[in-house]
Amino acid sequence: MIPLRDTIPSKHTPIMTWTIIIINAIVFLYQSSLPDRQALAIVYQYAFIPARLAESLNNPAAYIPLFTSMFMHGNWMHIISNMWSLWLFGDNVEDKMGAMRFLIFYILCGLIAGLAHFLSGPNSTVPTLGASGAIAGVMGAYFVLFPHSRIITLIPFIIPFFIYVPSAVFFGTTNIGHGNFIFQKEV
Repeated sequence: MIPLRDTIPSKHTPIMTWTIIIINAIVFLYQSSLPDRQALAIVYQYAFIPARLAESLNNPAAYIPLFTSMFMHGNWMHIISNMWSLWLFGDNVEDKMGAMRFLIFYILCGLIAGLAHFLSGPNSTVPTLGASGAIAGVMGAYFVLFPHSRIITLIPFIIPFFIYVPSAVFFGTTNIGHGNFIFQKEV
């Protein structure tokens, strides 16, 4: 199932949703433009590595990658699926919350997801990155705020067709690639 749009029109321009998408795109394009060694150095500096935090729990700087990793992505499919989901569902959630509350909510969801990842594997030395935790929070908020909306969905089959899927069914049966991207690249 490929979600195309929802049936709830926005009342206001989703400035914060667009801003988050633009920032993610700029960071991704910058990452992609670097030679492999530099790109890998950026990943190891700004992606979240649980073991690094475990070694420096008392150092406030050790928590920065929990934030910066939310704006990094591992490949084109990763950023496209995350930003598409944010585009589809973020506008309505931002509409209900207001721009600043939406931004705070988005960042808190991303931080909580990073901390949950840390708690599940504090000794992991593998960098993780992506906005998936924050976007999962936005999708959860959409489901709670708009439980009766419908998602216009493409079902790619031999002959593609479109159906209206109730949000309860869509969010209950679909996971559009969300989960932090584990960055593993040899240089």
